Amino acid sequence: MKKKILLICTGGTIASRKTQDGLAPQISAEDILSYVPGARNYADIDAVQVCNIDSTNMTPAHWQLLVETVEKNYEAYDGFVICHGTDTMAYTSAALSYMIQNSEKPIVITGAQKPIDMDITDARNNLLDSIIYAADDASRDVVIVFDGNVIAGTRAKKMRAKSYNAFYSVNFPELAVMRDGRIIRYIPQQPFQGPVTFYKELNDNVVVLKLIPGSRPDILGYLFNNYDCIIIESFGVGGIPEKLLAEFYGEMKRWLSKGKLVVMATQVVNEGSNMEVYEVGQKVKKEFNLIEAYDMTLEATVTKIMLLQKLWKNDYEKIREEFYRTINFDILYTAAQDPEASGREGAPQTAADQKAPGPQDA
Repeated sequence: MKKKILLICTGGTIASRKTQDGLAPQISAEDILSYVPGARNYADIDAVQVCNIDSTNMTPAHWQLLVETVEKNYEAYDGFVICHGTDTMAYTSAALSYMIQNSEKPIVITGAQKPIDMDITDARNNLLDSIIYAADDASRDVVIVFDGNVIAGTRAKKMRAKSYNAFYSVNFPELAVMRDGRIIRYIPQQPFQGPVTFYKELNDNVVVLKLIPGSRPDILGYLFNNYDCIIIESFGVGGIPEKLLAEFYGEMKRWLSKGKLVVMATQVVNEGSNMEVYEVGQKVKKEFNLIEAYDMTLEATVTKIMLLQKLWKNDYEKIREEFYRTINFDILYTAAQDPEASGREGAPQTAADQKAPGPQDA
């Protein structure tokens, strides 16, 4: 029997038409499906429209709507394909990886660089590949399927604004590739030990501070005062410039006791952070026992901390512990980089574990 797939449409370029003011989402879910009639050779497909927006306007409220749609239909379908705009697709794929955990059924997110009704477009191939992948017995969890690549939902990043090969898998291999309707798998997705779990609420009071040469110290006080978590995108492998140190120390001592969080990340896309390397990072990390993003994408870091803040509120140690628990391949680094986490329940995977990575319980 054919698998049953639910196509969930949100708008984006794939669903856009030209207007006098530029491209705007206008094509309905049923109409999108009509452009890939061959998809019904692989699965029985129903379509639902949850919103019809440019993905620039995507918010955590829309992620909640997507989670509710999947949960409501979870028992009735074998897999899900979400059509989405490309600009915030990586944020949505990361968010859904945390909001829908242990899913033995695939949740595939796709889109296009050109609308599906154009003569020359990547949309039809991307959608067909996504349906084929969602209908396969070995597929599970949240992934992006785009330009023939299957990327773990937490590892995707949009790297090109116009080209068809817009998404890269950052610091982790592609899970599979699609070739002429076939799935060539590189990394098997292991069965989960626990039941599927849906989380619908996030604490989105999070801000990203991207350091630039000459960043002014007074910005730190404002951000600590107005946000529950600051993710600092530092330079290189990570650290705080001397000009900011005095202000940073003062604000950290003032706000840590009130449940404020700081996560250190890097502006460098590949290879991740390691604050232990240089004095400017090592001292700060040890002083405040900071959370470090290591090889995680910014999109995964932001959305994971949104969920953990909601689940564990002011329990800093629990948030820190859960942040380092691998979900959908999101963080893989040697425990030696974080000795305090090594040996603890939920600690990061070791280098040996990385040779055969697999999902762990959330």
